[in-house]
Amino acid sequence: MTDSLTRPVPSAGSDQDPAGRAGHEDHPERVGFFTDTSVCIGCKACEVACKEWNAISEDGLELTGMSYDNTRGLGASTWRHVAFIEQSKPLGHAQAAVDHSDVDVLALAAQGSATPPEQAAITPTTPGPPSPDGRTELRWLMSSDVCKHCTHAACLDVCPTGSLFRTEFGTVVVQEDICNGCGYCVPACPYGVIEQRPGDGRAFKCTMCYDRLGAGQEPACAKACPTDSIQFGPLEELRERAAARVGQLHEAGVADARLYGHDPGDGVGGDGAFFLLLDEPEVYGLPPDPQVTTRDLPSMWRYAGAAALALAGGLAAVFAGPRRAPAGRTRR
Repeated sequence: MTDSLTRPVPSAGSDQDPAGRAGHEDHPERVGFFTDTSVCIGCKACEVACKEWNAISEDGLELTGMSYDNTRGLGASTWRHVAFIEQSKPLGHAQAAVDHSDVDVLALAAQGSATPPEQAAITPTTPGPPSPDGRTELRWLMSSDVCKHCTHAACLDVCPTGSLFRTEFGTVVVQEDICNGCGYCVPACPYGVIEQRPGDGRAFKCTMCYDRLGAGQEPACAKACPTDSIQFGPLEELRERAAARVGQLHEAGVADARLYGHDPGDGVGGDGAFFLLLDEPEVYGLPPDPQVTTRDLPSMWRYAGAAALALAGGLAAVFAGPRRAPAGRTRR
C-alpha cells in the first residue's frame, strides 16, 4: 500500500484535494473505502475487527428483531454496521423456488468462479420458471456502513475546538481528548454518522484506522473482510474499479446495481467511503441526495453582515440628523 500512496496528487487547495486544503504539503494520495454490497455475506467480521483494533466497547448483544441485526446503525460505539435488509424480490435474474436437484454442484465447484453463466445453473444470471404455487421471492441485501469521510465535511466546519481534523490521507478523525462534548457535529453530519457516547458526552466515529495508515497498513475492517466487499486503496483507483464492477453486474443482468457517494459533483463533493448498491439508497437508510449542511453558512454571514450594516446606518442617520427644538422654544 505504501507505494500506491506516493503517486501524484491533485494540486494543493483543489476541490478534490481536501488534505491540501487543510494545509498538508507533500501529502500522500487520498485513500478511501469502496464497499461492494453485492458480495457482502453479512459475516460481521468488519464490525468485530473494528471493535477489537480500536478497543470499542460492545453496544448490545441482543437481536433487534429487524433480521440478523444487533447494532441497528452507526454510532459512538459502532463505527462499522452491517445491515440486513429483507426484500420480497429476486436479485437480478435470480428466481425463487427453482429445482436444482439435477445440478452437479461438485462439478460446478471444480470449474471455479470463471464458469460461464450458461453452464452454471445456479448463478444470479440464470432465469428459472415462475413458481407454480405463488411462493414469495426473497432476497437479503447486506451492506457494511461506515463514516463517509466527506470531501466537504460539515462536522469539521462546526467543531469549535479543532477536535475534528483532516488528516494527510484526506480522512476525517476525531481527537477525543480535545472534544468538549458540545455536540455541534452530530446534527451537522448529513448521514447521521457521528454520535456522542452516553455517559461520556464526547463524539466518536470511524477514523479509517489512522494509526494503521501511518504505519502503511490497511484498516482493520478491510483486512478482515473475507470476500473483499470492503476494498481500501487510493480513492481514484477505487472509483475506476467500482465503475468497472457496475458494468460487469449490468452485463450479468443485475440492472439495479449503482454507485453511491462516488461522484465529486454531489452535495458533499464526493465521499471518501462510497458504495455499490443493489437498490435505491433509501432502502439502505442512506439519504438520496446528501448535502453538506454548512453550504449556506457563507451567504448567511453575508446577509447577516449586510443587515447589521443597514441597521447601523439607519441608527447613525437617526442620531446624526438635525435636532428639532421643543415646541414653544426657538433655537438661537
